Amino acid sequence: MSDKFVSWEAAVSWLMSQPDKQDLVRDCYYDASVIDAAERYWKSPEWQAIKAKLPVIQGHALDLGAGRGIASYALAKEGWSVLAVEPDSSNLVGAGAIEYLAQSETLPIQVVKEFGEKIKCESASFDLVFARQVLHHAHDLKQLCAEVYRVLKPGGSFVAVRDHVISSQTDLPSFLEIHPLHHLYGGENAFTEAQYLSAMREAGFEVKMVIRYFDSVINFAPYTDDSLKEELKARLAKLPILGRIRSILDIQWIFRVGLSVLSRIDRRPGRLYSFVCIKAVK
Repeated sequence: MSDKFVSWEAAVSWLMSQPDKQDLVRDCYYDASVIDAAERYWKSPEWQAIKAKLPVIQGHALDLGAGRGIASYALAKEGWSVLAVEPDSSNLVGAGAIEYLAQSETLPIQVVKEFGEKIKCESASFDLVFARQVLHHAHDLKQLCAEVYRVLKPGGSFVAVRDHVISSQTDLPSFLEIHPLHHLYGGENAFTEAQYLSAMREAGFEVKMVIRYFDSVINFAPYTDDSLKEELKARLAKLPILGRIRSILDIQWIFRVGLSVLSRIDRRPGRLYSFVCIKAVK
């Protein structure tokens, strides 16, 4: 394998062919069948938790940086009319895959091949802008947030999930070094929580919710609540004193309090955060 592939499609194609990478392939929703991937995502605990953060009344949604369309599929299945914005045109991980999903399942999804920093839509066009693992890829984070604000209707929601967070710029090299996919093609990045919040607020958004890593399965998927609990118990078992009381995590409120504490002390480079914002009605 070369140090870097020439395209993300080539990188993912190679990844899918590696027998020892199949858990990662599954976790990234790179199933050989994009329909299987999208259906699995729609039924996942991650999506069920995200759905609870979306507006109750469905309307027009923009799926920003839609990738192969798993979130576009989920939104359409929930009753949204979706515009998927994705600059990659490939049939495996880009616009071609989204178009195939829409046609095969007869879903209300249209595709536009462009970057999020300049969306060719009229202002105040959407009730929801959704972005999964997108903001940390922005070439210009402030411009992207400003553009999202422009295309949202007053009262509309901006939900950005699973974005990489660092505590300081000095953490970035460490994060890139451990990222499981960055070495294949590059393009990964991360911002501080303050940088995300500043870009959103400068654009005009009211930030209603910051969801830290251990706060929700939205971020810690592919772990579920149960598998994360077992992982934490296994780690506690290795500690001389705390290992004896690891079963205390089976008490649900203690488990939740423990996750809340972990979220606030977590400083791992690249941990995942999610954000829920509103464009206020003036």
